[in-house]
Amino acid sequence: MKSLDGLVTIQELANSLGVPVATIYTWRYQHQGPPGFRVGKHLRFRWSDIDSWIAQQREPV
Repeated sequence: MKSLDGLVTIQELANSLGVPVATIYTWRYQHQGPPGFRVGKHLRFRWSDIDSWIAQQREPV
């Protein structure tokens, strides 16, 4: 799904990154993962935010 600025579910994000859904929830709890937001009771992420987060992860510390 790439509409509405590419909103994706937590399962789609986990599949895309190759990590378990639990890891996404852990990152979210620790404020370390890509920013997400609630649409009602559902968690969604924007591809543009995911791409920015990935770029930040690649920068040297």
